[in-house]
Amino acid sequence: MDRSTNLDIEELKMTREQYILATQQNNLPRTENAQLYPVGIYGWRKRCLYFFVLLLLVTMIVNLAMTIWILKVMNFTVDGMGNLRVTKKGIRLEGISEFLLPLYVKEIHSRKDSPLVLQSDRNVTVNARNHMGQLTGQLTIGADAVEAQCKRFEVRASEDGRVLFSADEDEITIGAEKLKVTGTEGAVFGHSVETPHIRAEPSQDLRLESPTRSLIMEAPRGVQVSAAAGDFKATCRKELHLQSTEGEIFLNAETIRLGNLPTGSFSSSSPSSSSSRQTVYELCVCPSGKLYLSPAGVGSTCQSSSSICLWS
Repeated sequence: MDRSTNLDIEELKMTREQYILATQQNNLPRTENAQLYPVGIYGWRKRCLYFFVLLLLVTMIVNLAMTIWILKVMNFTVDGMGNLRVTKKGIRLEGISEFLLPLYVKEIHSRKDSPLVLQSDRNVTVNARNHMGQLTGQLTIGADAVEAQCKRFEVRASEDGRVLFSADEDEITIGAEKLKVTGTEGAVFGHSVETPHIRAEPSQDLRLESPTRSLIMEAPRGVQVSAAAGDFKATCRKELHLQSTEGEIFLNAETIRLGNLPTGSFSSSSPSSSSSRQTVYELCVCPSGKLYLSPAGVGSTCQSSSSICLWS
């Protein structure tokens, strides 16, 4: 045999001896006591963990029960919650509802067969704002009054949209065919009134009265007073003035009577005329414009009763 073969045999022997030695060492009993380390949670930690897991399980069950109860009470459905329904046209709310915070909507309307009621313990206020957020109009309905703050307030007819009442800073317009005031004291105006026609209702009297001041009627082309089926009466406490600056005052009637005129005295030298009863009088005018009656004679007797003109 050559030398290489001898080396291989020796290596095999050494490997065998090492295997035998390693096997014998593993089979020999260990003399040293190995220290054991337990793996896991034991003792009070384990009991606390079980307690927390049980508490979490009870909490989950209670939350699930409360969620189911709320869904049942609030009547949650696929379309909405309770009286609130979400439709294609918007949100539909049935019954009485209370809003504790501001509500922003574009349009509010009721059903066709029921009215829309807005109720509040204090007042109901409707505001309108522009794109800048500034307040442009406000309507407040309170317990004592209804207030509207806007540039122009209008009331229109439901049929043709005609303006029945409008008010702004300059004027107030009433577009109704008839303005009816049912108060016992009538209509009170603090300043002048402009109207083309004043007429009373059928079978009713028209009365223009100023209890403590004078009553003035003016027109650039004249004032016409007509009572087609009744009497016309003008009554005052002190003086009644009929004045025409450029024209004349024309009294056209079948009978014109001037009552309570003072009567002057007239003495005649003829005894027959003094004994007879005076039935004819002459209408006299003083320089001041006062009218008085004087017993008629053969000639004018107005100069004989000039004493009345002196006291006028």
